[in-house]
Amino acid sequence: MKSFQQYITEATRGEQGHQSLDDYKMSKKSDTPLEVGRLGARRKKSDGYLAKQQIGQKKKVKAVGGGKTAPAKDYKDRKDIGTNKPRSKVEQQPQKERGSAALSAKAAQKKAYLERKAKERGEKTQTRTQLLTKKTKTVDSKYKPVKASGLTTKERKALMKKGEKNLRDLRLQSTGKTKESELKHPVTAKEIARRKKN
Repeated sequence: MKSFQQYITEATRGEQGHQSLDDYKMSKKSDTPLEVGRLGARRKKSDGYLAKQQIGQKKKVKAVGGGKTAPAKDYKDRKDIGTNKPRSKVEQQPQKERGSAALSAKAAQKKAYLERKAKERGEKTQTRTQLLTKKTKTVDSKYKPVKASGLTTKERKALMKKGEKNLRDLRLQSTGKTKESELKHPVTAKEIARRKKN
């Protein structure tokens, strides 16, 4: 028969030995060591099954020019990564002295009256938690994001100017006029700016 001491040592070591038990403990999410100076775990996964889920997500790209795009740089880590935020930064703090926002007797009466009327109409007044909860925005299921053109800002502006000039020439041709200033409605951004100035 085993003694109590033998039983305890075997229970702490486990059947496979001391090392395998430590490995099992470290594999649990709560026991994984964090980077030095980091409070929470890194959300972007570089390996493992969670990284596979992120593969399907759209990569962030930037316009390089000539209708081409290239992968954009990763986000920089925040500077306050290893510090706990004080409550004053997380919660809205009072801006005036305590009790200074107290209502007068007449104002308090009016507020109570309006609240009663709202209750009678069947309106629900929002609670503190409802007011502070983050509002979720729903996106239309038919929405399709616009495909990136790959043009830089300079190229986009040049293309827009070219289109404006073509449209202006067509309008001048159809009306039989020679200058854009003779037209009732301006076409190019340059002419619009000129007319605003005058």
